[in-house]
Amino acid sequence: MLVCPSSIDLSTRTLRFLAGQLTARRQEIGTRWRLLPVARQALLALAHLRCGDTYARLAAGFGIGIATVYRYIREAIEVLAALAPTLAEAMRTIWTKAFVILDGTLLPIDRIAADTPYYSGKHKRHGMSVQVLTDPFGRLLWVSPVLPGSTHELTAARHHGIIDALAAAGVKCWADKAYQGAGRPVRVPFRGRRLKRWKRRHNTTHAKIRCVGEQAMATLKGWRLLRKLRCSTNRITAIVQAVLVLHHASV
Repeated sequence: MLVCPSSIDLSTRTLRFLAGQLTARRQEIGTRWRLLPVARQALLALAHLRCGDTYARLAAGFGIGIATVYRYIREAIEVLAALAPTLAEAMRTIWTKAFVILDGTLLPIDRIAADTPYYSGKHKRHGMSVQVLTDPFGRLLWVSPVLPGSTHELTAARHHGIIDALAAAGVKCWADKAYQGAGRPVRVPFRGRRLKRWKRRHNTTHAKIRCVGEQAMATLKGWRLLRKLRCSTNRITAIVQAVLVLHHASV
């Protein structure tokens, strides 16, 4: 098998952060020896998350077995996911912001047509729904656990307690038309085709504010593994949380 070097568009700071967490993990469980040192294990996990490299490709590149790659990556994801902030913890930061932007996106998965709970009629594909909160500058603040792709965005926001948390903290929130009826803390554009001029102006201003949140979506999808997930749906929440922790560690 031919093997060639590749690059990962992440800083060494991110590598050091993950290596430090894995070192603490090995000390905690009393690991004496492994095929890869912590720095190489951290690099392995980053290559998988950032570049979407398969287990087979990573096994060939690092000179270890596919089963070992699976165990190393799963361990790294679990270690990172344990550090992910809850919504209550994230609200301590969100509370200091002038306002936040709420949006949802679909993470594509390799499901078949029979898996109807995962099929999104809006996106016309199978996936998992995730809710994202960003600051006024489009910086990623918090990412929710995932739900099946057929879940409506307003239903998902209520399920995660986002609406109630924003209302309790008194934080203003901008969102798109999918969140119509969310309540007082969430500001949405007017719906309809024949709107009055002042309503059209309001929608234009609203769109200019809300579109900044698309930067966070681009940041999330910059981790190529999230562009097409081929793992069990039960593991996707941990993967998303791991990506959030790594993103915060790199900025």
